[in-house]
Amino acid sequence: MKRTRVLIMGAAGRDFHNFNMVYRDNEQYEVVAFTATQIPNIEGRKYPAELAGKLYPNGIDIYPEEQLPELIKKFDVDEVVFSYSDVPYDYVMERSAIANAAGAAFKVMGPKHTMLKSSKPVIAVCAVRTGCGKSQTTRKIAQMLREAGKKVAVVRHPMPYGNLVEQKVQRFATMEDLDRYKCTIEEREEYEPHITRGHVVFAGVDYEAILREAEKEADIVLWDGGNNDLPFFKPDLHITVVDPHRPGDERYYYPGEANLRMADVVIINKIDTAEPEDIIAVRESVFEVNPDAMVIEAASPIFIEDYHLIQGKRVLAVEDGPTLTHGEMQYGAAVVAAQKFGAAELVDPRPYTVGTITQTFEKYPEIGTLLPAMGYSPQQIKDLEETINHTEADLVIVGTPIDLRKLVKLNKPAVRVIYELQEIGSPDLTDALKDFLK
Repeated sequence: MKRTRVLIMGAAGRDFHNFNMVYRDNEQYEVVAFTATQIPNIEGRKYPAELAGKLYPNGIDIYPEEQLPELIKKFDVDEVVFSYSDVPYDYVMERSAIANAAGAAFKVMGPKHTMLKSSKPVIAVCAVRTGCGKSQTTRKIAQMLREAGKKVAVVRHPMPYGNLVEQKVQRFATMEDLDRYKCTIEEREEYEPHITRGHVVFAGVDYEAILREAEKEADIVLWDGGNNDLPFFKPDLHITVVDPHRPGDERYYYPGEANLRMADVVIINKIDTAEPEDIIAVRESVFEVNPDAMVIEAASPIFIEDYHLIQGKRVLAVEDGPTLTHGEMQYGAAVVAAQKFGAAELVDPRPYTVGTITQTFEKYPEIGTLLPAMGYSPQQIKDLEETINHTEADLVIVGTPIDLRKLVKLNKPAVRVIYELQEIGSPDLTDALKDFLK
């Protein structure tokens, strides 16, 4: 029987998981290529033979997504499988049109075939967009479970940007583990806040192997979903965070709307800084598509050291990278802090950018008057440091989830902003987690 020839479109995460779950060792299919986008410098690699299984002794090549039409014809592709997230529906269907025009079918994978079943209870924290506040929600839930005497294993959505074989199963329990795995800024932003609170984090490439390791030391598995993707594990409680700063996005992004429809609990975050009419619009949207969900309202208040240094200064706001790029936010905690504490001016970093940071602004021209803390490679971290130091500002406000000052050497004063989840009124997370806190 002729094997169906498949090309998987991805961004070094969901694509590898879909392959592992559905196509690896499946003789009905032949995966002829991956394509990559969103994340710099991941195309031009291979999904290695050590992870690809017996059918792929030479591994599988990864190409830039821009080559999709040519690849479909070159490899006589039957099916294109779209396998990344946080993209609007017209973006997805444009890729479908490209695939169809080149002769291939186009599909997306559903939970039935891609969710793993755990032997332990699973709580999944997801979102409708990158930057909704999912990470601080996950941190708070992990803390609540620990305080209730539960052993928690946090499993993070994949960010395997280095050696995929070495990253098959990763366990992060100490700050030294971050160095051992040569973590990027993006990885550190997700792992370090958990580690400093005493939580163990698992991540990597092969999520069945990761899950089995996590189950060995946990009473409860906590899925920390990134990039508004669907959970890789079948949840016993599915929590989805929505953002009233981007009303309407909860119904217009893939697969964010699926997370909203699947949720047992919906958290409307950032109500302290959103416009009242936008909060109402998002609340009505939630009730329309998922009327049975428990709805929790929450804020993400900021906490800043040395806030008095901001007043009257020309400041450079440095924010979480993915939230600003494919998350499409135009401000974050650093900008909020600058406005709240009386900065004289937000300095535009564009005239001062170098290398890969310049390329980031070219790819995402809608970024606001701030600097995304991009750091997917040592070179990009170096470019970030040079950009900050070249920028003519009096003060840097660091709004990233980690203390960026530990990774880059700055030539000007800097203060750091942090933010945590704070539920407003009732119901709250104690109500949502009551069956897990017993």
